[in-house]
Amino acid sequence: MKLESNGLLIINKEKGYTSRDIVNIISREFETKKVGHNGTLDPLATGVLVITINKYTKLNTLLTSEYKEYIAEVTLGIKTDTLDIEGRVLDKKEVHINKNDLEKTLKKYEKSYMQEVPIYSAVKVNGKKLYEYAREGIHVKLPQKEVTIKKIELLDFKENRFTFKCLVSKGTYIRSLIKDILDDLNIIGTMSNLIRTKQGIFDISDSSSLDDIKKGNFKLLKIKDVLDIEQIKVDDDLKFKILNGVRLKGKYPDRVLFLDEDEELAIYKKDGDIMKLEVMLK
Repeated sequence: MKLESNGLLIINKEKGYTSRDIVNIISREFETKKVGHNGTLDPLATGVLVITINKYTKLNTLLTSEYKEYIAEVTLGIKTDTLDIEGRVLDKKEVHINKNDLEKTLKKYEKSYMQEVPIYSAVKVNGKKLYEYAREGIHVKLPQKEVTIKKIELLDFKENRFTFKCLVSKGTYIRSLIKDILDDLNIIGTMSNLIRTKQGIFDISDSSSLDDIKKGNFKLLKIKDVLDIEQIKVDDDLKFKILNGVRLKGKYPDRVLFLDEDEELAIYKKDGDIMKLEVMLK
């Protein structure tokens, strides 16, 4: 199907696909090369993936969410190099854990702390991606970054497996969070499943599957659906200025979506005493 307009799709990513795979599929389905995504998901993970189409690809910075929600499953007694079930097994041992100890340890992580980036990630050190060092067997000091675990709760507990839900700041690695929790408990385990249930205002209940997309059973979201932004309709004079990226003077809110009737023209943002073009949508 040919898609001429700009928009957002909320995809429920299936297991086995990379985020780039989804971009490529949407690109083919809508016959446009202008497709992007906001917030990478590993192939093992499923759930909310925000897709931007055509000029909405310029909105990724505005759409970046401070917090994301995940449901993670942990299988105990297995240690892997990737910190998830798809990695190479490094160790196996019988593990026993008390539910109360687990819940107390989870609650300890409702905080901000310096989290070590996993070796199997695309973060660069000295211009080279960490997973490239890992594949070549080269030791490298792993960088740390501050993350915030806003909320974490145990959902299910079995003898060798548990599931928890967490609300975390952007950039948090759930694999690393699990490793830190298990290290505190002095046991081994690995992430065996991961679902992103929320990304900012986007909820998995509002998402579409790839099959839905192919059948035309989806909703293409617009800026007014997803951003809390003032909307102003323009006259011919103001329209001319906006289409030419002219800086504007006058009393405006901090950020404005200018419309020509119902057609989106551009987003302007306050810069001192003037309004400056942020994203052209025409």
